[in-house]
Amino acid sequence: MQQNRLFDDFARLMTDAAGAAQGVRREAETVVKAQIERMLRDMDVATREEVEVLRDLVASLRAQNEALAARVAALEAKPADGTPTAGAKAAGADTATA
Repeated sequence: MQQNRLFDDFARLMTDAAGAAQGVRREAETVVKAQIERMLRDMDVATREEVEVLRDLVASLRAQNEALAARVAALEAKPADGTPTAGAKAAGADTATA
């Protein structure tokens, strides 16, 4: 009976030690997480939401840039004196005969 009580006490001690170890682990995780978050705030790192907004903005600006480049190319293809180009004359002739 004395031996059972010794094992019970030892088991209780190990259970308490495991619980204390988990508490220390949780506390350490909390402290490390707080330190990392503080360091990130101090470094002024962009959040995921900010990066996503910038990515969408860049995609939109890229599309606008491509559209403007195509428009500039079309305007540069026109002669400066306002006369239609050979392609425009041919297109106009096709519609005039139709």
